[in-house]
Amino acid sequence: MARRERVVRMSVEQPLWRALTAYRILTMVYAVLLAVFGRDRYERPWVAVAFLVVMAAWTLGTLPKVAGAAACTKRFLGADLALALFGILLTPLADFDAQHIDGPTLSSIWTAGSVLAFAIKGGWRWAAFASTFVAVANIIERGDPSRDTFHNVLLVWVASIAIGYVVEVARASERTLARALEIEAATRERERLARDIHDSVLQVLAMVQRRGTALGGEAAELGRMAGEQEVALRTLVSSGLVPTTRVSEDAAEGAVVRSVEVDDEPSGQADCDLRSLLAPHAGSRISFAEPGAPVLLAPGAAKELAAAVSAALDNVRVHAGENAQAWILVEDWPDEVIVTVRDDGPGIPDGRLAQAEGEGRMGVALSIRGRLRDLGGTAELISVPGQGTEVELKVPKVSRGKAGSAK
Repeated sequence: MARRERVVRMSVEQPLWRALTAYRILTMVYAVLLAVFGRDRYERPWVAVAFLVVMAAWTLGTLPKVAGAAACTKRFLGADLALALFGILLTPLADFDAQHIDGPTLSSIWTAGSVLAFAIKGGWRWAAFASTFVAVANIIERGDPSRDTFHNVLLVWVASIAIGYVVEVARASERTLARALEIEAATRERERLARDIHDSVLQVLAMVQRRGTALGGEAAELGRMAGEQEVALRTLVSSGLVPTTRVSEDAAEGAVVRSVEVDDEPSGQADCDLRSLLAPHAGSRISFAEPGAPVLLAPGAAKELAAAVSAALDNVRVHAGENAQAWILVEDWPDEVIVTVRDDGPGIPDGRLAQAEGEGRMGVALSIRGRLRDLGGTAELISVPGQGTEVELKVPKVSRGKAGSAK
């Protein structure tokens, strides 16, 4: 497998993990200093010392866990939040003096680091989950919470949800940028391939077409075939069917990886670009129009849809004639793929389809509609006598049935 790979450092999420690492260390030091300078307030100082020793060891020992999204697992987040809640609920056991009832808890603002980890890892919903537990623990610890207690609890709750939402927006922006990079890379590769082919193969085919036409006879037929192949090759190149550029986010490194792969053997699990299956149909009498980006479907669904298109083109050749013009249009929507096959033939007379099915000719019923039905899609045929025929094939992105199971 040949592979070219370039890593583009563009993640806005990774700096947040670095900031969280620094925050946890600084707030751990702050909580220790609060306890040292306020040691006279404790009636049971050994409780505070024991907890702070555990918290400090946990903070320093788990620094790799907050280095990136991949290392920050759900199990770690749960244990980290449990330690923060334990520090809050343990505070009354250290017995602050009555005048310090609104003083800081044992874990102090270190607790916010646990909530922020939830926010960066899972977005605003995870942040709301964690901050709600922290709010309840603070209210229970205070017993008779003051206005300042409610203010601090609300501040942590709102701030963590806001940060989680910002992280989700940043991730969505990164995916959009990654998609733009993918399209740009595919376009550049297509232009390079087009230049190479134009300077060699296309010029030879064009020359054969000109010389064959000039010589006449059998050479004229050879020239005609060369002309058709030239048109088909130009269509194939312009469709951008080059090795697929994949864009993936390395969560551990906070980078976007752009790579171009050419596999010796196709993977049975990877989605298939429908364009690569339909582009070979293009020629002098069949026009092919498709999006500039890959049209991805499960391999089984893509092959069945391509087979239905082939069946529709077979019908064009049989019923509209060898000289009929046909057009293939591919549309990639968020929830479905639509392929339209249209021709300029004489159209289908009323009742002809029902008559064909009665005679046992099931091309439209089985080859087209049957395939689409198995994929959970639909096939609609519109024909007006004298105005050609149009077949519209719709396949959902998540297909069901025999072909969809290949996903």
